[in-house]
Amino acid sequence: MNEKGQSMSESEGRNFVSELRAGIGESGPVWVARDPVNTAMIRHWCDAMEDHNPVYTDPEAAASSIHQGIVAPPAMLMAWAMRGLEPPEANASEARDPGSGVYRALDTAGYTSVVATNSEHDYLRYLRPGDELHSTQTLEDVSEEKKTGLGIGHFVTTRTEYRDQTGEPVGRMLFRILKFRPGTGRGAAPSASGGEALSAPPMRPEPGISRDTEFFWQGLEAGELRIQKCAGCSLLHHPPMVRCPGCGSYDFGWTCSSGRGTVYSHVEPVHPKFPAFGPPYVVGLVELAEGTRLLTNIVDVHPAGVQVGMPVELVIRRQNSERPLPFFRPIRPERRTTTLGSASIRVGDGLPACPIPITATLIVSTAIASRDYQDVHHDRELAIERGSPDIFMNILTTSGLCARYVTDWAGPEAVVKRLSIRLGVPNYPHDTMTMSGSVRAAKAGRVEVDIRGYNRIGDHVTGSVELEVPPEPAS
Repeated sequence: MNEKGQSMSESEGRNFVSELRAGIGESGPVWVARDPVNTAMIRHWCDAMEDHNPVYTDPEAAASSIHQGIVAPPAMLMAWAMRGLEPPEANASEARDPGSGVYRALDTAGYTSVVATNSEHDYLRYLRPGDELHSTQTLEDVSEEKKTGLGIGHFVTTRTEYRDQTGEPVGRMLFRILKFRPGTGRGAAPSASGGEALSAPPMRPEPGISRDTEFFWQGLEAGELRIQKCAGCSLLHHPPMVRCPGCGSYDFGWTCSSGRGTVYSHVEPVHPKFPAFGPPYVVGLVELAEGTRLLTNIVDVHPAGVQVGMPVELVIRRQNSERPLPFFRPIRPERRTTTLGSASIRVGDGLPACPIPITATLIVSTAIASRDYQDVHHDRELAIERGSPDIFMNILTTSGLCARYVTDWAGPEAVVKRLSIRLGVPNYPHDTMTMSGSVRAAKAGRVEVDIRGYNRIGDHVTGSVELEVPPEPAS
């Protein structure tokens, strides 16, 4: 499109792309972060990301660690240099930045919507409170016009070098965004990978409810998983029975389950297809902590990630049903308090599945913590106007959650050296992203972990994290 919003001719399009690409290889001026690295912003980030690694916020624990003091989460690297809500007149240096110049030209031409698609971070050292970050951005590439699921647009790639107040290099970042025209994507809700929107499946069939099973359904309405209990011998039964097989009693009550259990067995039905149940969906037999077993669906995890013995927890949802139904999802693993040594890590080791509920609060609070005030991350009305069905998670948050997932598994003194991610479908509110991972390489204290974040539309993020771990577990 030209400045008047009219479609460009083929020659105009070629000239426009040539103008956009004219600055490739050029670097902008040095940008000095508005604030030095500080503990308040670190705490804000950690609170929003639910990252409880003590080396970020606990002075005593940090002092006794390999860092010998508080350090900032490595995935915050970009956040320190974000311009935030700085008034336009303060952005004089940005006017000479080649990347920002391309963004403005694309805005003028009608490519007004934006979404990040790729990010690669190299961390040369962790930042500490008091560090003053200096960054320089170089324009790496501008693509030809592309047709994506989100809309027609151009991918813009920049590379940023970060130095501290002494000029010492502390990190590098390759960053790719898509600038696209709103309203030119697929009719269904879009995604960065061309995925389609969530569409409401048919309603599930209503369960049959009798006097013997009514207590179970009333419990779900109250947010409880109730198990039938014999008043005579205290034997637990599920599904509910008319007569106790243990003592023959007809007198029953019920007890509340803890909602915790393990996967006893599972299957992924393939044929025939039932639209009300997926696909894909997993039917699982869950052995509850109380000893009874419950036939249910295992949710919030890719079918390939479901394993016999996997710890799971109850989640009650009205998932295309008039009634609340009991589902089970993986339990978020506990954060390691000691650090894995290289001798205990093997190629092929799997990381435990970690569900992350995607709420509007998480999306908005983490965007603010990363100083990203793009309206699509906090203003639903404007997000819809720009072609999205709702607000969605920003890439800085995804980076932070990926780093948190791997360091929670490896331990507080594992040092993240590189983070490389590619975004797929968006993370919208009212969904769950489940992280999974496996060790791809492990040699001489350097560990590379492949990661994946899966939601009910598909893969939100794929990528890898490289770590350094001590030769033996830290004491």
